[in-house]
Amino acid sequence: MGATETVAYDLDGSLVEVCTCDVLCPCWIGEDPDGGDCRSVVAYHFDRGTIRGVDVGGMTLVSVVYIPGNVLAGNWRQVLFVDDRASEEQEAAMLDAFTGKLGGPLADLAALVGERREVRRSPIAHEIADGAGSLVVGQAIECEVHPYRGPDGSVTTLHNSIFSTVPGSPAYVAHADRQRVDIPEHDLVWSVEGRNAIQSDWKLVHAE
Repeated sequence: MGATETVAYDLDGSLVEVCTCDVLCPCWIGEDPDGGDCRSVVAYHFDRGTIRGVDVGGMTLVSVVYIPGNVLAGNWRQVLFVDDRASEEQEAAMLDAFTGKLGGPLADLAALVGERREVRRSPIAHEIADGAGSLVVGQAIECEVHPYRGPDGSVTTLHNSIFSTVPGSPAYVAHADRQRVDIPEHDLVWSVEGRNAIQSDWKLVHAE
């Protein structure tokens, strides 16, 4: 890091992602989603981290998106949920990072969003233990996932994919036992079982 550079964000944590594609979601390898479009939930939990010096450890941010075609073509429709335990300063910092204002890999992801419909605060429960995960966001989102494992019992991982919600970190290929999303005011409503899921222990650092 150069003498004039400052750390925009330094974050690590765990991720739970589910979507309506079959396993494995083709978006991660740059193919069109199953059925032509995709509806997805991505939850970033910060085990520790700072955004422009603001401590966001223990917080969770959840993105719900509709992807109308190939993931890399963008034009996503998004609703963001911010942990209701966050202070105003923490909320502003998380939104600055995840809406692309601070640059870096998070800005690359944010650039794929064509329409950000709403940001709302909500209680969020994000848990991962022994490779299994669950997410509950108020009354709007519920999901449970478990990982696929190799013959030695280790979690199956995906590396160096053309698309990633955790750039630079391995993704754990998983199975969503169930997922339910109920945000009718933004046409984001679905309830499915046995579809794609991704988990990760991730880290992102970006200096301005």
